[in-house]
Amino acid sequence: MRFWGVRGSIPSPGTATRRFGGNTPCVEVRFGDQLVIFDLGSGARGLGESFGREGTKAAIFVSHYHYDHLQGLPFFTPMFNPKNAFVVYGPSRNGLGIKEILAGQMVQPYFPVTAEMVFRAHVEYREFSSGQTLEIGGAKISAIELNHPGGNLGYRIDYKGKSVVYATDIEHGSKLDERFYEFSRGADLLIYDAMYTEDEYRGRAGPPRTGWGHSTWQAAVAAADTAGVKRLVLFHHDPTRDDEGMEKMLREVRKYRPEAVAAREQMVLTA
Repeated sequence: MRFWGVRGSIPSPGTATRRFGGNTPCVEVRFGDQLVIFDLGSGARGLGESFGREGTKAAIFVSHYHYDHLQGLPFFTPMFNPKNAFVVYGPSRNGLGIKEILAGQMVQPYFPVTAEMVFRAHVEYREFSSGQTLEIGGAKISAIELNHPGGNLGYRIDYKGKSVVYATDIEHGSKLDERFYEFSRGADLLIYDAMYTEDEYRGRAGPPRTGWGHSTWQAAVAAADTAGVKRLVLFHHDPTRDDEGMEKMLREVRKYRPEAVAAREQMVLTA
């Protein structure tokens, strides 16, 4: 897998975030001859530019519809190429299906052109919700509802004895925790929201962040330990945390999980 966007909430480009990157979530996963994409944050623009012109097929799984996870879609240039084909999966929310929701961000006065006007790729939209599973390219992909305002899906890929869990935008401390630990049990890689420190989350450093839908590095460590995962990947970094702050956080995490990494743009991991 390759990380194209690792931040949360809002892009944070600049010299202070250069090492880890400032784009919002987008992760490319490849197994066999299959391409899967998790989320279409601003990192999706770079992913799209990496594609060739001969035609690409991919399955796109959207975790939820907050703007930091969608803002790259209008600039994902493979959508403009009729040689490409995509199947986009995601949950219905507030009585709207995934196609309606995604098209809704590309309308005036918010955007100059509609998806219908500019998308030339073959695109299918399929509902996917918590508890469902499907098979793609020999892999089983499953979903679970996470604790996040407005709803959010976590995903798991199981392929030939290897497994990856993608759990961005999750807040710990709810009745959903135990279900998530079982969902993640024994995964090779756990990509997990670690936006805050415990002091930030509890309001001992700035305003309290409880109820905002995000987790701490301490909760990430606890989730990885409880689920018995092999490697923890910190994700959805706070946009205000600079590279030095990220390095400091990672040093703390590695006291408990020496194998842990903090996601960086262009970082490649193999399960």
